[in-house]
Amino acid sequence: MAFDTVFRAARVLIDGAFQPADVGVRDGVVEHIGEIGTGRDAASLIALRDDEVLLPGLVDTHVHVNEPGRTEWEGFESATRAAAAGGVTTIVDMPLNSIPPTVSVDALAEKRSAAEGGVYVDVGFWGGVIPGNLAELRPLADAGVFGFKCFLTPSGVDEFPAVTPVEMGEAMTVVASLGSLLIVHAEDAHTIETAPHRGGSEYADFLASRPGAAEDTAIADVIRFAEATGTAAHILHLSNAGSLGRIAQARRRGVDLTVETCPHYLTLTAEEIAGGATVCKCCPPIRDAANRDALWRGLADGAIDVIVSDHSPSTPDLKNAGDGDFEAAWGGIASLQLGLPLVWTEARRRGLGLGRVIDLMAAKPAARVGLVGKGRIAAGAAADFAVFAPDETFVVDARSLEHRHPICPYDGRELTGVVRAAYLAGARIDREVPRGRLLTRRTEVANAA
Repeated sequence: MAFDTVFRAARVLIDGAFQPADVGVRDGVVEHIGEIGTGRDAASLIALRDDEVLLPGLVDTHVHVNEPGRTEWEGFESATRAAAAGGVTTIVDMPLNSIPPTVSVDALAEKRSAAEGGVYVDVGFWGGVIPGNLAELRPLADAGVFGFKCFLTPSGVDEFPAVTPVEMGEAMTVVASLGSLLIVHAEDAHTIETAPHRGGSEYADFLASRPGAAEDTAIADVIRFAEATGTAAHILHLSNAGSLGRIAQARRRGVDLTVETCPHYLTLTAEEIAGGATVCKCCPPIRDAANRDALWRGLADGAIDVIVSDHSPSTPDLKNAGDGDFEAAWGGIASLQLGLPLVWTEARRRGLGLGRVIDLMAAKPAARVGLVGKGRIAAGAAADFAVFAPDETFVVDARSLEHRHPICPYDGRELTGVVRAAYLAGARIDREVPRGRLLTRRTEVANAA
């Protein structure tokens, strides 16, 4: 059999383990995996260096691209270049922070139009649930969104208001009938409203304003309605490890519930955030070191399913609003390009293997949202790869990152693991040539059938 390309490496991640292999690719799909030397008839051979491993391209299902409408914050071109530089070959764009938000088919069409021809990796889209748009959910599902997002506390932008727990339950009934997925920003509005809001530059005061109880209460509501409706549900950006017990109990009862966390919760701690360092502000917030340790235990024992970026950039004036006042500054971390080295640097220190890291950052997020041909190196899967040097170190320079603004809490930090190349459908991603596709869930599922 003739291949377009054969990738040859001493370490290829296959079924969770590294092994020497030739990976033959034809028409953008993996057609052959065999011992080194078996992929002989190919138009080109890409042989990895001894210090490199071949990984499946990462799948980041939590990215705020913000285009159209807030392209000065980020955009499809800059976000997908950053993704490619970080070994991420597929992203799913969040429905808010763009104007209009993706809460109707017309808005989805406008977003797809903005992205068309300008993406460097493959891009899918979430739909949104806001008060009053239940009738839009089925048309959005038919148009190919990968599921629906809602907030249980104000989102930070007026055009994407929060729903009440009861409204979330009503949406779950519709989502269940569609065989889709509801993903939830799970912080309870009442708990946050009644927490102390002193404002100012002290991180401890900001942390007190978004207590762990807000997450736990909201997660209890998600579980209650998911159990009642039979809906598949997913908890976004878990910060509070104290909620893991509640989640585990729900799963034992058969609730279809998954949970993600993010690199910033796994690598930063409240104790190290300086006064006025609003570059570290996000919601839910970064908590203390003991909580971080508990999140890592949750990853190790399977309580947490997925690691994604929650890449949520903004302009410097918004991120620095209030001159170091945590209440006033925009809440969001920009780290799409750095996710793999961030997580790997900490994981190897804790004894968690690279294969497990990639499972959490590629295979598991792909499977949960229905990207059935993504996130793994296997016959019939997409030939989306990252070439990774797991032992090489580098120092983060925020000015050199591909996302729109040089704002990053990791500036100056030494990390281990360098992404040297990314391949989409078997071809190396060229930062000057956008070849990414716009994905729909229906097409992805149909292609796998």
